[in-house]
Formats: sequence, C-alpha cells, structure tokens
Amino acid sequence: MGSKAQPPSEASGNGRAPGFAGRVDSLGRAAASLTEELRATAADFGRALDLRGRAQRHPYLMVAAAAGLGYVLGGGLFTRSTARLLGLAGRVAAFPMVRSELVSLAEAVLSGSPDAQDEDRSRPSDVPSPS
Repeated sequence: MGSKAQPPSEASGNGRAPGFAGRVDSLGRAAASLTEELRATAADFGRALDLRGRAQRHPYLMVAAAAGLGYVLGGGLFTRSTARLLGLAGRVAAFPMVRSELVSLAEAVLSGSPDAQDEDRSRPSDVPSPS
C-alpha cells in the first residue's frame, strides 16, 4: 500500500524497527560502556587516595581505619556500646577545658579577686530590693 520498505538489516519482520533483540544489544553495549567507565573512575580514585602507599607508611593507622569502617558498616554505629564510647570520648575531650576553668576559678577564690564574689554582691547598688 503506502508503507515504506525498510532495509533488510533493520526490519524485524513486521515492518517496524528492531525489537527485543535490538534493545538487548543496545543495553549490552551501554552496560559495557558503564563498566569500563566505572573501572577507570575507580582506578583514578585509587591513585588519588594512594592506599598502598599509606598502608606502607602507616600500617597501624590503616588497620585501625579498616576496623572502624568495618564496625560502622557492620551496624555498630547505633548501639549502646557506641553511645557509651562516644560519651567517654566526650568527657575525655572536655576534661582539659573543665580543668582549666576550675583551676582559674580556684586561683581567683584563693587570691580574693572580685571575679570570685557572689552574684548578690556583684549586683549594682541602685537596683531596689524586692522587699
């Protein structure tokens, strides 16, 4: 009738573009291209991190990093033991700051400086009392 004939290499028997086989072939080529691109990206990433060099220079640090990553990926991040460990780490990290504040407060009290006076004594005298 009035339909255009397609070349034999593209025809699928019903006068339309290639069907399922053509799509599978196209997906196969796209998957191969993606795989090749991922491999190249992984190689670039590996060269940027230089994991082999780091492992040779700092082997114990890399073992600790691997153990920590395994702990997190294994689901240990949201456990009671992790909460306790983070609480302990917070207290240890805050200890020097709290210690320096306590030492400065004790020095102020022992030296009798005005910074160590009560809040009641440090109020201005022109504020009327509530009585």
